[in-house]
Amino acid sequence: MTYLWAFLVGGALCLLAQLLIDRTALTPARILVAYVVLGVLLGALGLYQPLVELAGCGATTPLVGFGFRIAEGVRKAIAEKGALGVLTGPLTAAAGGTTAALMSGLLAAVFFHAKPKN
Repeated sequence: MTYLWAFLVGGALCLLAQLLIDRTALTPARILVAYVVLGVLLGALGLYQPLVELAGCGATTPLVGFGFRIAEGVRKAIAEKGALGVLTGPLTAAAGGTTAALMSGLLAAVFFHAKPKN
């Protein structure tokens, strides 16, 4: 059942983003930012955690999950370090995913010689 919920929740998040792209004047960049902000807000309010427990990676892999991780990192860092946690929390919480994305992009750039579209 875990795989089914991950597929359904992750798919629903992607479907919603695609509908926003197709049916509104919003650019993909604005939708991505909105997803991250939504994840931060839902995470800060404690509303995203039940979805993460239900769907696992289906809820944490999309950009909403990235925002959720940032909010969780801030919450934990504030509890441990006080006000300084506002600055350090998001960096440490999202460091693994950000590093993986940057390294993947670097490897793709090294092995595949992409050319800009004309």
